[in-house]
Amino acid sequence: MKSNRILLFLLVFLVAFSPSALGKNNDKQEDIVYIVPIKGEINRATKNYVKDVINDLNNQDVEAVIFEIDTYGGLIDEAIDIKDLIISTNIPTISFVNNKAVSAGVLITIASEKVVMAPNATIGSAETIPNTEKILSYWRSVLRDTAQYRNRNPEIIEAMADKDIVIEGLNRKGKLVNLTSSEALENGISDYISSDYSDILKEFGFNNVKIIEKQESLQVKLAKYIASPYLSSILLTIAFVGMVIELLTPGFGLGGTISIIGFGLYFGGNILAGHSHWTSLALFVTGLILLVIEGIVPGFGLPGISGIILVLVGIVLAMDSFGVALLSLSIAVIITTIITIILLKLGFRSTLFNSIVLNTQYDSDKGYLGPISKDAYLNKKGITVSELRPSGFIEINGERLDVLSDGGFIPKDTLVEVVKIEGSKIIVRRV
Repeated sequence: MKSNRILLFLLVFLVAFSPSALGKNNDKQEDIVYIVPIKGEINRATKNYVKDVINDLNNQDVEAVIFEIDTYGGLIDEAIDIKDLIISTNIPTISFVNNKAVSAGVLITIASEKVVMAPNATIGSAETIPNTEKILSYWRSVLRDTAQYRNRNPEIIEAMADKDIVIEGLNRKGKLVNLTSSEALENGISDYISSDYSDILKEFGFNNVKIIEKQESLQVKLAKYIASPYLSSILLTIAFVGMVIELLTPGFGLGGTISIIGFGLYFGGNILAGHSHWTSLALFVTGLILLVIEGIVPGFGLPGISGIILVLVGIVLAMDSFGVALLSLSIAVIITTIITIILLKLGFRSTLFNSIVLNTQYDSDKGYLGPISKDAYLNKKGITVSELRPSGFIEINGERLDVLSDGGFIPKDTLVEVVKIEGSKIIVRRV
């Protein structure tokens, strides 16, 4: 009996002081809301980042995700892919425009279930570049479809992309719609105005949640910036100018180092961004090798032509868009050409340059004599020192000249007269 009482006492003790009895339930995990930044230019690096984040969150117990948007836009295809990713997730989504949602940023913003704007934020100006009828029509249909899916005003959203659409009180013909946070709220484009995450979450019924801000990795940040068309043009220009400086100066030095860094960042950034694979870099390097071979082999032939083609193809394939790649390459070539001309005028020369361009001056004070004008021999008489058939040699005042007869054969030791000068040709006739 005593042992039974002891066991009962221990059981009561354990139950009384268990975590559940003390109100400490450690099995219940805290509700989590993630903040995902979508900032800067919208390109493939942005798309890949959002895709990885959403795929990761889909496998977790997440209450909601807030996409913090601050962008001037970017590539349409990538924006559409991001829109599809946001719509496809089962996690409640909120778009928070903390500064601006321009161009492609408009589509990403309205893809979420809820839209919130900071007090001084704006949304709109979603015109495409280039703004052809075909591209604009497709872009408008995507915006309209997304707006209808999320119960936003499709006409206002379309007017952000097409300046021919007039919304009374918001724009006039020829102007795109661009809304402040207050105007967006009044016209049903947004649901709330706030810049505080806790306030935003409470507004939509998410209380007592833990907020975790997702950060872009260094790799993603580098890829986004380096892969932008503007920076690509700058990097290509730096690389080309470095190459020119290296060619115009003896040995390997600063120019070559700058060129390698420029091309390295250009190809590395685009590969990290997912715009291309190592194939583009391999083509570029192969082209450079062929150009080096061309520099060793006399003349200009197949290695040189093939090298130039492979270098250009490698550069173009490294970027996501063929049109943007050609634009970046054209800008870089034009700027490099201008800088090269300036460098040459400043006196930059190299052994390679001197082997291509003859820059020796034949001055008379150095013992060089210029060619004597043939006109001085006109009407002069001389003796043939060889047969003229019709070409041969004559002698005038002890000077031997290569001449042509104007009447066929003239035998040796015949008196002749110079009757005509045609460029470098001396025409003679029997006297």
